[in-house]
Amino acid sequence: MRRVSTRVILIATLLTPLLNTAYAETPEEKGLSIATEADNRDTGWTDQTANMSMVLSNKQGDTSTRMMCITTLEVQDDGDKSLIVFDDPKDVKGTAFLSHTHSLTPDDQWLYLPALKRVKRISSSNKSGPFVGSEYAYEDLSSQEVEKYKYKWLRDETLDGRDCFVIERYPQYEYSGYTRQIVWLDKIMYQPLKLDFYDRKDTLLKTLLFIDYKQYLDQYWRPDSMQMTNHQSGKSTTLSWTNYQFKIGLTDRDFDNNTLKRAR
Repeated sequence: MRRVSTRVILIATLLTPLLNTAYAETPEEKGLSIATEADNRDTGWTDQTANMSMVLSNKQGDTSTRMMCITTLEVQDDGDKSLIVFDDPKDVKGTAFLSHTHSLTPDDQWLYLPALKRVKRISSSNKSGPFVGSEYAYEDLSSQEVEKYKYKWLRDETLDGRDCFVIERYPQYEYSGYTRQIVWLDKIMYQPLKLDFYDRKDTLLKTLLFIDYKQYLDQYWRPDSMQMTNHQSGKSTTLSWTNYQFKIGLTDRDFDNNTLKRAR
């Protein structure tokens, strides 16, 4: 019996490295697994609203500020819906942007322009354009559904003292302005700390930093601000949020086309 046990142990010892190799995750599988876990951890908040400021800075350091309110509805089995309404300054007051994000098909997006008193639909082939003169593209404002990208884990790395997964993701949207994006994802929060965007020539275009996260409802992490820097133009746009509220009872009716005109 001892001889048999010794043989079993020896065979197991020899096979274990082979079995571990056979079942090891590929970088693509690991990247997808991490993205899926991040999405699962940020599910169940239902709806949210917040006040938001947008500060635009040019290469010379001149700035302008816009104030708005943003509301978002979580949608099961599809992308989220969001509405941004500008409150200040007067020349943009009443401008409203409505987005219906989708997982596998192009997002539906509309912009209401009060000066023209009409709703403009954003073309599915024009989502890489700048949102109201900022360094954020229309596609940057969509909820980041897992299915919108393919993934590849690159490495683990420390960023500003925080342990991160570094993942490369590739937009599956045909008209995306990006060839790829690199995400530094905090291992504790499973939220991004930094995001690099590469343009269609595969040159670094922009970097987005997520600043001062806070936790809400003992589960959901939200940044106080996000700073987008365009390396090619020298411009930047910072979004900052205050007065987060969750589960306030929003419905699909709060995010239909009629809402755009009522928002003003």
